[in-house]
This record gives sequence, structure tokens and C-alpha cells, in this order.
Amino acid sequence: MNFRNTAPPNRAGVFFGFVGLVIAVSAVIAAATFRSDLDVIEHGKAAFWALAALALVVDALPLSPPGPRQSSATVMSTCFSFAVLIGFGLGPAIMVQVAACVISSWRMRYAVWRAAFNAAQYVLSLTAAWAVMRVLGGAALVAPNAPIPAEPRALVGLILGAAAWIAVNHTLVSVAVWLRFGRPWWQGFLGHLGQDTLADAALLVTGPVLLTAAIANVWLTPLIALPLYAVYKNARLSNQMEDQARTDPLTGLPNRTALHRWVDAEIAWYKERGGGVALLVCDLDRFKEVNDAMGHAIGDQLLVEVGHRLTSAMQPGQHLARLGGDEYAVVLSGVGDADEAAAIAERISKALTEPVEIGDITIDVAGAIGVAVCPDHGTDFDALMQHADVAMYEAKRRGDPVAVYAPESDQNSPERLSLLGDLRRTLEDRARPGIELYWQPQVSIQTGEVLGVEALLRYRHPKQGQVDPGELISLAEHSAVMRLLTFRVLDDAVGQIAAWTKEGLDLRASVNVSVRDLQNPTFVDGLTACLDRHGVSPGQLQLEITESALMADPRRVLTTLTRLERLGVALSLDDFGTGFSSLQHLRRLPVSEVKIDRSFVLGMGNEGGDDAAIVRSIIELAGSLGLRVVAEGVEDEQTWRRLAGLGCHLAQGWFHARPMPAAEFSGWLARYRPPSLLRSVRPLYR
Repeated sequence: MNFRNTAPPNRAGVFFGFVGLVIAVSAVIAAATFRSDLDVIEHGKAAFWALAALALVVDALPLSPPGPRQSSATVMSTCFSFAVLIGFGLGPAIMVQVAACVISSWRMRYAVWRAAFNAAQYVLSLTAAWAVMRVLGGAALVAPNAPIPAEPRALVGLILGAAAWIAVNHTLVSVAVWLRFGRPWWQGFLGHLGQDTLADAALLVTGPVLLTAAIANVWLTPLIALPLYAVYKNARLSNQMEDQARTDPLTGLPNRTALHRWVDAEIAWYKERGGGVALLVCDLDRFKEVNDAMGHAIGDQLLVEVGHRLTSAMQPGQHLARLGGDEYAVVLSGVGDADEAAAIAERISKALTEPVEIGDITIDVAGAIGVAVCPDHGTDFDALMQHADVAMYEAKRRGDPVAVYAPESDQNSPERLSLLGDLRRTLEDRARPGIELYWQPQVSIQTGEVLGVEALLRYRHPKQGQVDPGELISLAEHSAVMRLLTFRVLDDAVGQIAAWTKEGLDLRASVNVSVRDLQNPTFVDGLTACLDRHGVSPGQLQLEITESALMADPRRVLTTLTRLERLGVALSLDDFGTGFSSLQHLRRLPVSEVKIDRSFVLGMGNEGGDDAAIVRSIIELAGSLGLRVVAEGVEDEQTWRRLAGLGCHLAQGWFHARPMPAAEFSGWLARYRPPSLLRSVRPLYR
């Protein structure tokens, strides 16, 4: 889409009406002045034609500032037409400038209306400058050997004439932009002043010098070509540096800066049409493993090849950029809704399904794409980028190739950020209420003895009330608050173990820890200090970890688990059967217990289901490896009896007790009586 040659349909009437008015007024002025002052040319024929010829030559190479802009390009013919205006009058200046505009418009591939408007704005600008100079002095029609007036009044006239030229030119452009896009005209005017005034002023004040040289000796006039060429080359060099600043050096793709400009331009355009713009963020899977295993040279080649594949998948209205690292982004123009954007993202993701061959090496690549759509998910670049990034991580979490932004999965929504801030303040100040541990007993299926308890986090927000623990953990684990929360829970749990020990209760307490905790190299040291502070033996504490946590960073996690084993802290593999590579983990990891996920336990009573077979297999597998088995979600006698028959060691669930505060646990334990049916059950597997 060429933004310079079009206008939004809902603004086309008023915009093109203004364009037509400007063109009509300028045409009247040009017609009225066409024959005026032409006789003056006869007195300085050589000087005039030299200036006119140079104006046409230099406009064949217009000086266009980089980036998407709505203002006209700065053209170097301005200095020559202004020189003609000073020395030969308005009519000849208009002829030269219009001819130069025709050339520059052809060079810039403007539509006819755009070329006519550019010429018209220069006609009106020259007219304003001519009127000021005629009143104040500064213009002298060339007569034989007649110099330019040199008195101060004439100098003031020249300066104010140039100022009038700039004011009219920039006002016309600003009003046009206002009518096209609805932005306040004064913002555009001030913006154009900052961008273009210096360049235009420099060219305009060169006019008197050019005229003086042309009158004195016409052969001196071409000498201006050298400094103008230097200006042109410097501008080209500046543009090239701008291009480099907007280009990724490895892949040659546009970078984040260019992406930002694209998105801004697309939003400014399509939000006026009632359509939408979509931003896709793509992140490669396991790229770090490629770099670590094969070196950065192979990794760089992989990034280049991915760039080629994504480029080949682009269609008209789609722009690809590399954000850095293994992240790419795509801008989609004129997207109807999120479903359409997601369908395009699905097609683009297929470009990454085939393995990449680099020399003799074959690498499987895949990626996750997050989708954010304007205006539904944001109306500026920062909002769209943030939300597309959130959607991309959600796609990775779900294992899907594409995900569309959903506020409920956004860790950075205002409500969640507020909740996170309140949680942090509660953790930092123990005097604040809200954090509490509930305890659920773990009962031996064979003896009915309470052997352990699991600490379950509860958080009551002062305004929102009870917050779901899963939501709380997902909110905290992506921030530094997770470390505060983990050690608060550990400190409370270990302190409670110490209190129960003084009461004569010998219980092992289980506490859940996250992958962020296990990746922290200081975690074991902090836990050791906590145990020492409360005088609790490491054997009285058990940490529960999930298979997903192990897969996040296996090497670093395994190092932490090994240190925990040496310390004497038991390890339990939570939610067993829901992750990946379970056999490999059980063989390598220093765990002493597995916990069957409650989803399998709850489904054991379903006729024709596979849950009972899965539970049986887990118990057999754990038994062969010498591991203790805990079944979560035991809520009725039938499930408890079946687990007993399968040889499960411990049961945890509402059949025995619901989670309860520590103050209630001692009373419950005093009243607790083991189920008598246990004595009549013979295990099928040991």
C-alpha cells in the first residue's frame, strides 16, 4: 500500500475537496502571472536559463527523508526557484518550480493528484514570499547590470519572504494531513517545522547567492553543483545509516525499529477504515539447545534460513522483521478479526515444519506464534507487542503453534499486576494478614497411620477475598515475588514442623516448589538456613516437584536436586503420569516418592475407562523401582479399597480429611480413627 497516493474512504471527500481547492487557487495564480515579468527574462536570459536548467537537474534526484512520512519530500530545486523569484518575478519562478515538481513527482511515483497538490503548494508558497518581498523589498527584477538591493530593508524582506514561504508550505501540508487522518493540524505543523525547517531555510537563503553569481557570470552558476552534490551525498549517507539502523545485520530483514514504524503507519491508516492490523510474534523452540550443542555459527545459519522461509511465506500486505535472538515478527494489513489473523499465522507456522539442512546437519525447527489484533488488543505498537508476546508464551505453554491474546492469560494485566503488588507487600511484612498454610494428612493405606501432611497455600486478599492458589502461583512464578513466596511457605512449614515436634507429633511435611526455585543456585543454601533456624531435621521435610519443572532446565534442576538429596531432604515427583519422559526421569532423579495425579484417581470408578489401568501401571512401576506411591484425590471408600488392593502406600484426599489450618489439625488428629476395613484388605501387589 502506497500511503502517499491514497486517502481513507471516510475522509476522502473533505480531503480531496481541500486538495482541489488548493490546486484551483494555484492554477488561477499561475494563469494570472504566466506572462508577467517574462520580458525581464530577456535582460538576464543566460542567468535565468542556467538557474532553470539546474533546478530541473537537481530535482531528478530528490532528497527524501527516510521512513514513512506524510509530508512532501524536500527538493533541492527550491533554492533555484527562489533565486528566480528574487531576480525575475513570480511568473518565471512558478514556471521553473512547476516543471521541477513534474520531474520530482515522476521520480517519486506520485499519483497525479499528489503531483498537482505538490506543485500547487509550491505555487502558493512562492506567491506568499513574493507578496512579502514586494511590500518590504528584497526582490529586484533583473535589468542590465542591476544588482540585488543591499539595504537592510531588502535583507529583512528576503528573510521574511523565506519565512512566509516556509509558513505557507508547512501549513498546507499540515492541514492536508489533518484532513486525511484526523490528527490535530497544529501537531503536524510543529512536527514538520522540526523536521523540515532547517533544510528548507538553508535552501532558500542560498537563492540570493545563486542569483548574484548568475548575474555576475553565468559560468559561475554551475559551481553550485559541487556543494549541492555534497549536501546530497551527505543526505544519502545519512539515509543509508538510517537504513542500517532499521536493518538486522545477520538476516538482512527489517529490525524492531522498522517494525515500529510499520505498525504505526498501518494503525494510522486502517483504524480510519474500521479494519484492523495484526501483529504476530514468532519464537523458535529449543534454539538455545542448537547454540549450545552446535555452536553459534550453526545457530546464525539457522536464523538466516528461518528468515528466508518466513520471507517466502509472506503475501501482499504482510511485512516480516527480526526482533532479535530467535524472535521474528509479522505485520498483517487490513485483517478483519482475530480468527483471520490466527488462520494466517497457522499458514506461516507451516513454513517451519520441514527440517533445516545446514551442511551435513539436519535440524528440526518449530516455533510458537502469538497474535494480537488492533484495535481489540491495543491501539499502539507497545500494547500490540506486549500482548502478542504474552500470546506467544501462552502458545508455548500449551504446546500449540498459534495462540491469540486473551486477557485472562496475561500476567501483566492491571488487575493481576495489582494483585502481585499486594502479594509482595504481604510477604515483605509478616504483620499483614492473608498468607496461611492449610494441611492435608497423608494416610498409610495398610495401617491407617497418619505419616505425613502436605502444606497447601492459601491467600486471602483484603478486597478480592480468597484467591485461587493455582492463579496465585502462575502469577508469582514469572516474577521475583516467587522467591519471597517460596521461602515464606518454607519458613512457615518448617516452623510448624518444629511446633508439632515439641508436641510429640512425628510427621513429615511436604511442600511444593516451582521450577524457578530449582533453577536458583542459592535455593539449597536458603533452605539449609531455614532448617537450622528452626532446629528441624532435613528428613522431616519433603519437597514436591513436577515433571514440567524438570524439563524446563534439566541440567540445572538436576544439580539442585542432587544437593537436596545430599542434605537429606526427601523428594517427591508430583502429578506423576501427566508429564513427559516419566521413565527416564524416574531412572535419573533422586526421588523417593511419586504422587499419582488426582485426575487418574478420580477416574478409577469409570466403567470402560483407562484410569484404573494407568494407576495400576504406575504402582507396579514405582514398586519395581523401590519408590513410595501416594494417591491424590481419594474421596470415597470404593477408591480407597481399590488402591489398597493395588498395593498403593499412601492416600490423600477428602475421604480422610479436607485441608485444614494448623490450629485444627491437632484436634482432628486426636479424634482420628483409622478405617477398620483396612485390616481386611489384602494387597494384590507388593
